[in-house]
Amino acid sequence: MNGLLKLLSLVIGAVFAGGLGGTAVAQEPQHFSPKGKMPSQYTIEAQQQQRQLLPFADKRDFEEAKRGFIAAPPFRQIMNDKGDVAWNMDNWDFLLKGMEFDSIHPSLQRQALLNMEYGLFEVVPGIYQIRGFDLANISFIKGDTGWIVIDPLTVKETARAALKFINEKLGERPVVAVIISHSHGDHFGGIRGVVDDAALAAEKVQIIAPKGFLNEAIAENLYAGNVMTRRKSYTYGDLVPPSPYGHVDASIGKAVASGDVGILPPTISIDQPIQELTIDGVRMVFQNTPGTEAPAEMNTWFPDFKAFWAAENIVGSLHNILTLRGAPVRDALAWSQYINLALYQFGNQADVMFASHSWPRWGKERITEVMRGQRDMYANLNNQVLHLANKGVTINQIHNVYEPPKSLQQQWHSRGYHGSYLHNSRAVIQRYLGFWDLNPATLVPLSPEESAPLYVEMMGGGSKVMAKGRDLYAEGKYRLATEILNKLVYAEPDNQEAKDLLADTYEQMGYQFESPSLRHSFLAGAKELRDGVVAVKAAKAGSPDFVRGTSTELFLNYLGIQMESGKAEGMTFKINLSTPDNGEKFVLEMSNATLTTIAGYQAEDADLTVTIDRRELEDVMIGTATLSDKVSSGKAKMEGNPQVLAQLGSTMVMFDNWFEVLPGTKKREALPKPELFQDDATRYEGP
Repeated sequence: MNGLLKLLSLVIGAVFAGGLGGTAVAQEPQHFSPKGKMPSQYTIEAQQQQRQLLPFADKRDFEEAKRGFIAAPPFRQIMNDKGDVAWNMDNWDFLLKGMEFDSIHPSLQRQALLNMEYGLFEVVPGIYQIRGFDLANISFIKGDTGWIVIDPLTVKETARAALKFINEKLGERPVVAVIISHSHGDHFGGIRGVVDDAALAAEKVQIIAPKGFLNEAIAENLYAGNVMTRRKSYTYGDLVPPSPYGHVDASIGKAVASGDVGILPPTISIDQPIQELTIDGVRMVFQNTPGTEAPAEMNTWFPDFKAFWAAENIVGSLHNILTLRGAPVRDALAWSQYINLALYQFGNQADVMFASHSWPRWGKERITEVMRGQRDMYANLNNQVLHLANKGVTINQIHNVYEPPKSLQQQWHSRGYHGSYLHNSRAVIQRYLGFWDLNPATLVPLSPEESAPLYVEMMGGGSKVMAKGRDLYAEGKYRLATEILNKLVYAEPDNQEAKDLLADTYEQMGYQFESPSLRHSFLAGAKELRDGVVAVKAAKAGSPDFVRGTSTELFLNYLGIQMESGKAEGMTFKINLSTPDNGEKFVLEMSNATLTTIAGYQAEDADLTVTIDRRELEDVMIGTATLSDKVSSGKAKMEGNPQVLAQLGSTMVMFDNWFEVLPGTKKREALPKPELFQDDATRYEGP
């Protein structure tokens, strides 16, 4: 595999949290790591305090999560076509044993138990959900002749299993439409499990998505995709196995399935703020909500069912203003305002509110309670963080100062699971003011590996830092312990004793966090400090569908990122690219060791001009052919000096998506060379 397909198999994976669909079985309450520690007395006391403070007497979520249950499948695992496990609900069976784990924040254990619901549920007559097959829910609306599917999960295996199961239970019906609520992979990646090429070619299936869906689905994760994939391995818990001491939940679902991910372009794009449509007898009113949980997202009102679909804008949790895997900072105020609009326009009419995660809410009083609480949650974050910032509280202080109102803290749907108030408060300041806290000392700081040796020296050397670190750990002062032990590990990356003690402090902090994102990050850091960097299996995301959905301009822009500037010193050339079948033209120019792209132009002094239809270029991007193959077969033309392709290829670097995060945790290995452009120039023999 070469070309853009190889790149996308790495970078598009940043959307997904693979690695937990495998064959691991539920574990008894013993630690998975020989170096792992049990919860300390301070962690136990912290968990006991939370059990006393939180409103555990409120059982409404459990009643709603079970309401409408029709059936569970006889299987707990979903297999792929090769016989491997794509999804395994048994991974988290330890949660069903009725035990309270001091290694899990009590609120998180409650959320994790709610997400164990598994099977087919009736939302209202004619609307159904299958939950527990993937991170997201897949929903089905009964039309006049077939199913309208909402958000077909992450991979085709789980989506296909869901469609088969509902057909077995409620009668066989064709899929006549797919609604994709937004541009994140767990909401469209399984589309190949419910839609086939024959139905598309016969125009028997409509695919409905918000304006900008296809571009945003790829662009948000392409440019910084490699580092996002690595960050995702921490925040989604890929590195720690399902266990009371490891992965327990992903807050809005258990985890993401492993398998084949696809994408198809919409046949209908929702481009108005409010837009009505009728498909197969089902009336729908779409509310576009760009820039909320995703750059392209929409809610949907189903007036005949009195049902409001909240996409991922309203779930059973505070969401991310800045998702820690990496993404542009979201607009908390706009998010709140879109929920407010939905509350006033649809909330008072709805008998049920359902969404792509969590469970439905029934009754106008309950629906408006949740909508109002979520509206206020995002508005308070935005407004009160800026209130404090205007008083001089900085990005490096805000997470220790801001607290949500006590009334919100007592509402389960406003707790900090998927997004924490700790990192979201920092994100609000980042959005409006940037990373700098206005202290000149932090404006151009030393890198940690440069500053750490001085700190350790001034603290009297590594042995004194270790001694103080042990004292702080023994006193339960974990944040203080990490402050100095982190310096020591950067100063002495081969000091395994220091790394193990830092791992112990990370672990206790991870146990105490309510948010799985924070828990996973600390537990993943602990594991890599102890064991080193160990690659884990990720979701297979680089399908030809993604290449076809990637615009030529996005592809060319990514080449400018993949190019290593130091290898291009002294290079100057221009390449014209023309794709006649769609009328696109581009100029790639290398100058000042920088590759730039401009659309809509052709350079008169180009060193090389490449003419190839976009549909033929896709074979090159996927890696099933080279430009030389296309020229030889008469499907492309190159005029000029083909050696500039070799020059361009020599600057390309294949990123390592398992790079070192913490010092001293990765063995250095040579990276493979990128295969894109590798043999085009050498095989070209001229026109």
